[in-house]
Amino acid sequence: MTFTRLDFQEIEVLAAGPAGSRHILDCPFREITWQGRVIGVSGPAPGAPYAVMVLEKLVALGARTVVALGWCGSLRSEAVIGDLILPEAAYSEEGTSGHYPGAAGVSRPDPGLCQAVRRSLIEAGLGFHAGTIWTTDAIYRETRGKVAAYGAKGMWAVEMEMSALFNVARYRGVALAGLLLVSDELFTLAWRHGLRDERFHEARRQAIRVALDVLAAQ
Repeated sequence: MTFTRLDFQEIEVLAAGPAGSRHILDCPFREITWQGRVIGVSGPAPGAPYAVMVLEKLVALGARTVVALGWCGSLRSEAVIGDLILPEAAYSEEGTSGHYPGAAGVSRPDPGLCQAVRRSLIEAGLGFHAGTIWTTDAIYRETRGKVAAYGAKGMWAVEMEMSALFNVARYRGVALAGLLLVSDELFTLAWRHGLRDERFHEARRQAIRVALDVLAAQ
């Protein structure tokens, strides 16, 4: 699963597959071939409610292993634009998870798949940060107070999908893990984005390869 059009289009360039794509709930979906394996790719599906709609449909169509590849805003000075973050837990401030039985304030990825992403990052020689992130579905309410408070609690980043995806995957009995790329720095409380930073775009391509390698090995 991807959450930006740039990542979806990058995968189309990197990987061979049948021409064209179809749509799942208005979200583009296509099959590509990577290391001899056929992998389904969807995106963009930004925000927890929409991402969960797409995930539910993918599961209904037979998906059992999912890597969610997203961007995030860093809450800590150790994580700068172009860095990779492996979310081991996600603190939820989104409204979707609460509709699923057993959802908790902190949700976690599938441990085996998360470990597979970790191994792939290490084998590729890529540095990364691992730990807890913050998920919100109110994009303009990432207030200075919350950025400072959650960063002080040791949370690495903020994004908009992971906690809900972790909860729903657990409920549906499918394996899902995430991989995030720092696209923005928020820790100074002055927004800095990396869309013109070549390090960000190179790291984006590396993250895509890691996600595809993990799925191809399943």
